[in-house]
Amino acid sequence: MIEINNLSSFPVDKKLFTGIAKKVLKGENRNREKVSLAFVGKKEMQKLNKKFRGKNKPTDVLAFGENSKFQIPNSKLNYLGEIVICPEVVKENGKKFGADSKKEIIKVFVHGILHLLGYDHEKSLCRSQTGEAEKEAKKMEVKEQQFLSKIKI
Repeated sequence: MIEINNLSSFPVDKKLFTGIAKKVLKGENRNREKVSLAFVGKKEMQKLNKKFRGKNKPTDVLAFGENSKFQIPNSKLNYLGEIVICPEVVKENGKKFGADSKKEIIKVFVHGILHLLGYDHEKSLCRSQTGEAEKEAKKMEVKEQQFLSKIKI
């Protein structure tokens, strides 16, 4: 269901993240999916953000979806994709918004899973003109809040 790689100094509660992944995937009727989660430092996140989004600064979370229906060998699970989180940036953002850093990291994790499941809040300008992008963003925000309200932290 979830593979966790910690490449940062952030202490990771694997049980917590596994439980969150299970709740979100089950809630979306996607029990047969596997997600990879990586925690990285600011330098690595900046490299990834520059390479894949053209932005030369670190960000809190990136989600890389697996476009094919790749099935993991010797498993009945499909690989959904990878979520990369930079705990340092999440913590900085939490301070800016007056949010608890643990809650904020859980929020960006749920956000990342929703991206892998196809929810998007960054649609093209063309769609934005029709109001569809705003509808998608609102739909994703509502889903995010629904799952966050079910997570006991």
